[in-house]
Amino acid sequence: MAEHIGQKIKQLREASQITPDTAAEAAHLPVSQLELIESGDLVPSISTLIKIARALGVRLGTILDGEEHPGPVVSSGNAIPTVSISSENAAARTHLDFFSLAKDKTDRNMEPYMVNVAYRKCSDDQRSSHEGEEFLYVVDGTAELRYGNQTYTLRTGDSIYYDSIVPHCLSTAAEGETARVLAVTYTPC
Repeated sequence: MAEHIGQKIKQLREASQITPDTAAEAAHLPVSQLELIESGDLVPSISTLIKIARALGVRLGTILDGEEHPGPVVSSGNAIPTVSISSENAAARTHLDFFSLAKDKTDRNMEPYMVNVAYRKCSDDQRSSHEGEEFLYVVDGTAELRYGNQTYTLRTGDSIYYDSIVPHCLSTAAEGETARVLAVTYTPC
């Protein structure tokens, strides 16, 4: 999974003839972090992926996608995770497993995912913040969204729509619990 994302980023960067130094500077990242991502040794957070996508002049989905189609796209219920993400180090990076629901759709403006959520303590430095908006709908279980200074407990059937520029972190309320969440993100170009 990490190798796929890193390879895609490197491929896009090289196809645009952008050096690692230039890409890292444009994404406001240390070059060493970009190199770790490209090698597959580090899985970036969504906010870092958005910064890299902008630096490369592509949408987030281009990094996460496979083959693209211009028409409608049907996703199977047997999808494998597109990416597992946490803002922690590589050894502890899988508290969110994202299953893309439109990975083959070209020119989309929204990124719909089914997300398997596990517990993770959401400290201030582990929260995500990026331009755009997010919509979450809890399909199963109980999820907890730490958003700014507030915490929202969302149970099966609950939803929340928020500006993703505010620091946020999604988890379950307690260790050992899991939740399944439909997430739709929008990031302006």
